[in-house]
Formats: sequence, C-alpha cells, structure tokens
Amino acid sequence: MAARPTRPTDPDRPLRGSTDRRSLPLTAAPGTVARGREFTRTALRAWGWLPAPDAEARAAAEDVLLMTSELVTNACQHATGPYLLELTRHGPLLRISVSDTDDRMPVLRPPRVPARPGGYGLRVVDRLATAWGSEPLPGGGKTVWLEVVRPPAEP
Repeated sequence: MAARPTRPTDPDRPLRGSTDRRSLPLTAAPGTVARGREFTRTALRAWGWLPAPDAEARAAAEDVLLMTSELVTNACQHATGPYLLELTRHGPLLRISVSDTDDRMPVLRPPRVPARPGGYGLRVVDRLATAWGSEPLPGGGKTVWLEVVRPPAEP
C-alpha cells in the first residue's frame, strides 16, 4: 500500500514566512533511536509543544515522539541505516524526515496477526500523521517524511 497522496505542503515549493529547521546526523549505531527521540523532544520544547498546556497538546507531542522513533527504527531495521533526521516547523505544521542510502521505498504492509510483534511502524505513522510519504534522493537513497499539525491551544 502506498503513502497517502494528500499532503498539506508541497516539498518542491518553499514555505512562506518563518520556518525553523533542525538537523541531526545519524548512524545505525546502538542508541540511534533514543538520540533521535531526544533531539525531537528538545526541538518540541524550543517550539513550545512541551511542556504541553493541555491533554490534547500533550498527546500530540507524545505522538510526534513515537512517530519519530518509528521512522528512525524503520531506517535502522529495513534500510541501510539512517544518516539524517530533519525537523522543519512552519507555524503549526511540523515535518519530520529521515534519510537513508537505501533506494527501496517503504511499503505499508497489510495488518498482521495482533499477537505477533513487529511490522506496525508505518501503520502507526499512517494512523497518527496528517500525511506521510517518501521520495527518492538524487544520487540514491530516500527520505521518508511525515507531517503533523499542532492542535490549537485551549483558551
């Protein structure tokens, strides 16, 4: 199954206004997933997602951390290992992308037997992200990305 075709932003068109981008070089070494998650947590704090003002915002921030872990884990387990985690914030829109040198695009697998472990990473991303997909990189490899929109703060 392919990624959802609907996308709130077009990666070929630059975003207007203030954009904040943070990058973390990665390797497929032990601790990579934890490093990516902590890097994302630090960015969420800087951007005001954490500490969360209410339950909905807290859940959204936790979902972002989970999905970041899933993208990095997938690059470690199913590709040649990640080499870059990039977070891009534009207003309430957050794009998380993980790049690796493997040309194979991710595939959303059909649901598995619930009692069996593994194979749920992209399914989690598919359920929680506003949009997600992958794109080949010039010279080889790919970037797998997802987008989420920060929930509005309660008055």
